Amino acid sequence: MRSTASVLVGTSSFADRNLVATGRFYPPALPAAQRLAYYASQFPVVEIDSSYYALPAPSAAHGWASRSPDGFTINVKAFRAFTGHQTPLSALPAELRAELPAEQQVTFMNRMPGDVRDELWRRFQLALEPLRLSGRLGTVLFQFPAWIQANAAGEALVRYSASRLEACVPAVEFRHRSWFADAARTERTLGLVRDLGAVHVVVDQPAGFEDAVPAVWAATHDEYAMLRLHGRNAAGWRRGAGGSSERFDYVYSPDELAELARQAQQLARLARRTHVVFNTNREDQGVVNARAFEQALAELAR
Repeated sequence: MRSTASVLVGTSSFADRNLVATGRFYPPALPAAQRLAYYASQFPVVEIDSSYYALPAPSAAHGWASRSPDGFTINVKAFRAFTGHQTPLSALPAELRAELPAEQQVTFMNRMPGDVRDELWRRFQLALEPLRLSGRLGTVLFQFPAWIQANAAGEALVRYSASRLEACVPAVEFRHRSWFADAARTERTLGLVRDLGAVHVVVDQPAGFEDAVPAVWAATHDEYAMLRLHGRNAAGWRRGAGGSSERFDYVYSPDELAELARQAQQLARLARRTHVVFNTNREDQGVVNARAFEQALAELAR
């Protein structure tokens, strides 16, 4: 097990095309089917983000389980419709797409018929089974968009999403600062996440934006704590037009990583396992930052 016994460090994808294209992480000519096994030889945890864009198939999850070693942990990002994101009809299975108005190009979960919603949840849950049964499933990440704010409707969606999972641990990441607007609101938000048996995701990202929450170093679950790092590229965050590779374009400095490692080490005292996931995804920045963070942790241990 890399990192430390209780702090597991990894990235938000092992197959991102920008990472693969650099040729700096995977050995030359490594077959695609062997990438996860190689990644698992370098890091103890990974986050699967492809499940946000389309429902994963059980066969894909079976492949992730069979191509990774015992003790490896896989977090899965929830399908976009479940978190209130706009969802292209093309992202839905064809037979479910046929249940929606043909003239629509996009939809939202609350506009779908109840039986379609139920089937989407059923298929997502089914797809997680190979990971859960193999002992590799960590958490299911619900990353709520900036338009899901700290109000009755926002809280209801968070409760609903967590309630639809069975035998899995939800992790909750917010993208609107209203969830942590002041001390009272912060305590209410953490209490909500705790009551749902969910993991509060500590977020590192640029400060001062409506769609960027502050880092709240707290744990709400006995088993898991989580830190996700999006970089501190304020200019890219402000523009946002260049996609995630511009928004999350950032290499942390040694001083930044040293301070983050110190805070993560303190967070790790509050849960049995702490996941540190780098979502800096321009080229190989994720693995570069993750390796440097592991080094910062090692320095603290000396």
